[in-house]
Amino acid sequence: MKALSRFFSTLVQKYLPDPFVFALILTIVLFLSGLIFTEHGPLEMVQFWGSGFWNLLAFAMQMSLVLVTGHALASSPLLKRYLTRLAGVAKTPAQGVVLVTLGAALASLLNWGFGLIVGALFAKEVAKRVPGSDYRFLIACAYIGFLTWHGGLSGSIPLVAATPGNPMEKTAGLIPLTQTIFTDYNLFITVALLITLPIMTRMMMPTGKDVVEIDRRLLGDDEVATAAAAPAPSPKSFAVAMENSRALSILISLLGYAYLVYYFANKGFKVDINTVNLLFFATGLLLHGTPLSYMNAIAHAAKGTAGIIIQFPFYAGIQGMMEESGLGGMMTNAFISISTPETFPFLAFLSSGFVNFFVPSGGGHWVVQGPFIMPAAQQLGVDPGIAAMAIAYGEAWMNMAQPFWALPALAIAGLGVRDIMGYCVTTLLVSGIIFAVGLSFF
Repeated sequence: MKALSRFFSTLVQKYLPDPFVFALILTIVLFLSGLIFTEHGPLEMVQFWGSGFWNLLAFAMQMSLVLVTGHALASSPLLKRYLTRLAGVAKTPAQGVVLVTLGAALASLLNWGFGLIVGALFAKEVAKRVPGSDYRFLIACAYIGFLTWHGGLSGSIPLVAATPGNPMEKTAGLIPLTQTIFTDYNLFITVALLITLPIMTRMMMPTGKDVVEIDRRLLGDDEVATAAAAPAPSPKSFAVAMENSRALSILISLLGYAYLVYYFANKGFKVDINTVNLLFFATGLLLHGTPLSYMNAIAHAAKGTAGIIIQFPFYAGIQGMMEESGLGGMMTNAFISISTPETFPFLAFLSSGFVNFFVPSGGGHWVVQGPFIMPAAQQLGVDPGIAAMAIAYGEAWMNMAQPFWALPALAIAGLGVRDIMGYCVTTLLVSGIIFAVGLSFF
């Protein structure tokens, strides 16, 4: 297992470029495919690409807010203190590994941005307190726990599929969470991951001479938590008083909670991406205590949204070319030709994993794969919720080999991709069995 981890680490470092480069490559591939496989000329393909380029601005904003609100919540002083106390539970490196993996997995079920940041901060706290811990591996455990996110409350695809106005509503209709997240197969997959991942990381844990000592300076307080928890200056003017007003934060948080109560009372428990973002916004503001503290946390969190901001217009352009040129319909027919109602979910899962190398985003997956996966599911009579979750699981699964979403955690840890990717790819191989069983037999 250790040899396999080293092999995959070397492979990823040599041949996996930045996800933005993949988005550019996929754009060119789709453009050329339109010229080769359809009757449209270069000017028409340019028009399809350009007319769709800005169609996902609102969607990109929603995805960015999922990250920053979860990130800001994770960096609140209260949660920081609880992480410190919880880290004290681990007395040995093995206990630390299990605790970090399980903690990151549970946090990712609540919010993927929250899980990424909490996992990294928790790993640092454990590394500080448990002698003999391999810091690199603890950070790897934090990212491995991220594997649960698409089956949780912030899963981009199930939330977006349930949100009015989403890019696939005209094709697949609205898919409520009762058909995606709150299903037997999702419960099986989620519970199986929560049980299996800590056991697997314990088995992969470096021991003896394989443990790598890390520069203790990397274990200092991270800038996010330090900035967020910094004491506010004494109010000397009306402006400063408002910036550091706890009353203002409480009032706005209560306003957010009041709306959520009203929304659920009138529309039932219909959770979508907007309600999740509002919940995390209100809670983060409340826990940070003052508007200025929360804004500082948001400013740090926003650094992680660069990939979303720059890549989503290209995903929109790709969607435009697929829809307008007829490539999406051709892919649908090709997919149907090799699928049956029984094999469709697993094949959709595998195709989603492949696409994740080019589009490492759950929301981006819905845009790129939805136009051919969802119509194919309809024609084969496959439940749309299963089809949507097959796309979601494939994206979450292949994140173990595509390091795009590891970057925020690695930035906090002060590490690089090569420090964790071998362990993650090994996890990919084991977790694929769980996803396959859940999709095929439940």
